Amino acid sequence: MNGAGNKSVTHVVVGEESHGQRIDNYLLRCCKGVPKSHLYRILRSGEVRVNSRRVDATYRLCTGDSIRLPPMRVAEKPVSAAEAVAKQRVDLPILFEDEALLVIDKPEGIAVHGGSGVSFGVIEALRQQRPQAKFLELAHRLDRETSGILLVGKKRLALTALHDMFREHGAGADKRYLVLVKGRWMNATQHVKAPLLKYLTAAGERRVSVNGEGKASHTVFRLLARWPGMSLLEAQLKTGRTHQIRVHLAHLGFPILGDEKYGDFALNKALSPAGLKRMALHAWRMDFHHPLTAGPLRCTAPLPASIGRYIAAVDGHSAREFAVDHLEEWLKGA
Repeated sequence: MNGAGNKSVTHVVVGEESHGQRIDNYLLRCCKGVPKSHLYRILRSGEVRVNSRRVDATYRLCTGDSIRLPPMRVAEKPVSAAEAVAKQRVDLPILFEDEALLVIDKPEGIAVHGGSGVSFGVIEALRQQRPQAKFLELAHRLDRETSGILLVGKKRLALTALHDMFREHGAGADKRYLVLVKGRWMNATQHVKAPLLKYLTAAGERRVSVNGEGKASHTVFRLLARWPGMSLLEAQLKTGRTHQIRVHLAHLGFPILGDEKYGDFALNKALSPAGLKRMALHAWRMDFHHPLTAGPLRCTAPLPASIGRYIAAVDGHSAREFAVDHLEEWLKGA
């Protein structure tokens, strides 16, 4: 349905990737460039029919349904050459893939999707790189500054199951992160259950703070290593609140190195010349059940070289020696 639009009636057969989706959401996804108001108008007027019958916007599609689409004019969205090149050059390492699921190692500094001033993100890059794919949708999110494991559904049934899994929190996916923090962390294991509340700054930016009126939040931190001025922790999410790890650590007085929202801003300025030019938070491991087969899966994303080199410099090892002699043993026991 992209491009200048069709000038005659079109019939589309619904594939299994769209099974269970509402007809209005299907049209919004497939008829890019057509005004939302127009799509709802042709639904109400009966110009859109499913299996030769009128349906309302809440109708849920079934595999094999035949959709009649009237002629529609679709505006062509201009894409700058720079944006097109940027999409093509995004490196998205694949950690696992089958017919239902795609697991990638998201780089730091790229949003998971376009919006809020960002022209494109991981999902747009994936669709650019896989034009033949019928269905690619994010199963969850990572902050733009965070690297690591990100799940993408390749079938609607798989996506729905993944959404259900993430809503279960502790009973669903076991998500673990590696994080470098300011200061010497002392406890081998520490449970943090400080409630978190979202708010907007005077500039309209989204922030989160520890507040008794906030939502229940639970993070488990485990000490992996420490040095005079910093510590390496593993963070295990028991709930999935916005900025949860970042705010819990800042609240405890151990801000994440390189965190430009909740971190030590003076320290962050000194980190860049020293070799750390990003937030030191990485989604390194996730244990979960396959959304369709229910078989157990464990995905791991190696520590990014940018963080490994900085740890090695502080530790006094070469990056290779540090990874082999220290980090790999910690991660095996984590």
